[in-house]
Amino acid sequence: MKLHINENQKKGVIAPEIYGHFSEHLGRCIYDGLYVGETSEIPNEKGMRSDVVEALKEINIPVLRWPGGCFADEYHWKDGIGPKDQRKKMVNTHWGGTTEDNSFGTHEYFELCRQLGCKTYVCGNVGSGSVQEMSEWVEYMTFDGVSPMADLRKQNGHEQAWKLDYFGVGNENWGCGGNMTPDHYAHLYRRYQTYVRNYHKDRPVFKICGGADAADYEWTDTVLHECFRNPAPESAHGFMDGLSVHYYVGVEKGEHKGSATQFSEEEWNATLKRALGMEELIRRHGAIMDQYDPDKKIGMIIDEWGCWHDVEVGTNPGFLYQQNTMRDAVVAGATLNIFNKHCDRVKMACIAQIVNVLQSVVLTEGSRMLLTPTYHVFHMYKRHQGAELIGSYLEEEGNDSSVQESVSIDRDGVVTVTLTNYSLQESQDLQIVFEERKPADVKGYIVQGAMNAYNTFDQPENVVEEEFTEFTLEDRGLSFVIPPRSVMMFRIGE
Repeated sequence: MKLHINENQKKGVIAPEIYGHFSEHLGRCIYDGLYVGETSEIPNEKGMRSDVVEALKEINIPVLRWPGGCFADEYHWKDGIGPKDQRKKMVNTHWGGTTEDNSFGTHEYFELCRQLGCKTYVCGNVGSGSVQEMSEWVEYMTFDGVSPMADLRKQNGHEQAWKLDYFGVGNENWGCGGNMTPDHYAHLYRRYQTYVRNYHKDRPVFKICGGADAADYEWTDTVLHECFRNPAPESAHGFMDGLSVHYYVGVEKGEHKGSATQFSEEEWNATLKRALGMEELIRRHGAIMDQYDPDKKIGMIIDEWGCWHDVEVGTNPGFLYQQNTMRDAVVAGATLNIFNKHCDRVKMACIAQIVNVLQSVVLTEGSRMLLTPTYHVFHMYKRHQGAELIGSYLEEEGNDSSVQESVSIDRDGVVTVTLTNYSLQESQDLQIVFEERKPADVKGYIVQGAMNAYNTFDQPENVVEEEFTEFTLEDRGLSFVIPPRSVMMFRIGE
């Protein structure tokens, strides 16, 4: 098999935000995972776990979505500001019925993003909130002048306004965000987004419209139709900068989704088949978006994606805590390759979720932390962030190839090639062939393991990123064997 690369065919910049993450007030994602409080014995800076923050900085986390998820449409932001001992408590009805003490709120979120060095993405409450509530939150976060909300922010200890990069107007409003019809949500979206004010013309807020559940193409078409009907002159792109899509993969077994660690070869194949379905999803939603937005001014925002399995035995079902195996790593590699190759339309993606929930990159247990196989994939793939996608295609013998790829070139002229082999048993002989380049400086890395392999707190390095040196340099490329159940990355200079 040959991978042909045309380094002269530039196809658009891969937005760093494609490698984004999602955090929700769900289980142990925020509390114990990201935030332990200033008085914790676990090392922290202003309550943020130092070990987790450092691990996330190492993968160049570009953006963090918060506070949900389903939680966003029952979250009332004023409950999470001011002295912590005076903040209102609430019941987290979506996720386990636990008491939320609101000790992590707006100020804490922006502090976390400051420590991570990432962009901010706040999701507002349409389902149970008012236009006024949403408008005042944006004012509280972003207005520098004299106003009731700006003054309140200053009273709470933050003099300067924050930079709010992205704002989502509701979440999953077809389901937990209000069980709305698409036309009803579209009308609400037009109204609510009007009051998401840009107080700084030089740093406008990127507005994200709530999009479809997986293959609900009717939702996308209806929402765009309503939002493009009679738009204001300054809003010819339907009052939005982005439109979201959510997509989870797993093995459906009635009420169950299958174990995260104890699964069959058949279940592996079913999960990977569903993961590769992201390609069709992007193409079909993208085709609808093209009808309204042929110049691709609106970004597709896949702000919830990943594997959703059954929770680990003995854990709270409402906390969605699951382990993370080689299967999850291959799903991550394959999905990120798909996003890269659709970078003309896909402008952000957020894997769900960042710590201790669903397909996490980090797991914690008390003072201990481990990096999951998915983390190591993100670490390899971080080189694509901000690089330019270049032309590539696989020349196969037959139509049963299990190899998949994406290729980019960075500002220094270094090419990054990422590959997955999702076959359970078959390795593949692979030759990389450039149009003109003569590789001279090549470094390879790989994540591989048995299909059920995963890391534990007692054995945290069962699946890790390793250097890969078993390749042969050739005149205009290199050749090697890609093992089954693996994700690979090459950095190729001249």
